[in-house]
Amino acid sequence: QVQLVESGGGLVQAGGSLRLSCAASRRTFSGYVMGWFRQAPGKEREFVAAISWSGGSTFYADSVKGRFTISRDNAKNTVYLQMNSLKPEDTAVYCCAARLGSSVRITTGYNYWGQGTQVTVSS
Repeated sequence: QVQLVESGGGLVQAGGSLRLSCAASRRTFSGYVMGWFRQAPGKEREFVAAISWSGGSTFYADSVKGRFTISRDNAKNTVYLQMNSLKPEDTAVYCCAARLGSSVRITTGYNYWGQGTQVTVSS
């Protein structure tokens, strides 16, 4: 069982930055791909970014490519999402998720989910 807890959300003006963190309870993170997803009011949950166990592979949704960066610190069992040049359309609840596997391009099959953190971008 993996428990995930997100933090770092908040209110920011358009063009600003935020860094989200996701702390995992499991002692070992070996073999887990970590991902970030978001869900805006009235919309389906959408994939944002994913990172491999080693951190050597990453994958982004087109809507955030070049603005968001996913990273991980396995010694701290923590994954980060650095969000720059934020836009009002980035407003959503952001959740991190984990699944066993190696491919970062598979955006389904995540087994473990955090509760989410709210990100609000004002215009």
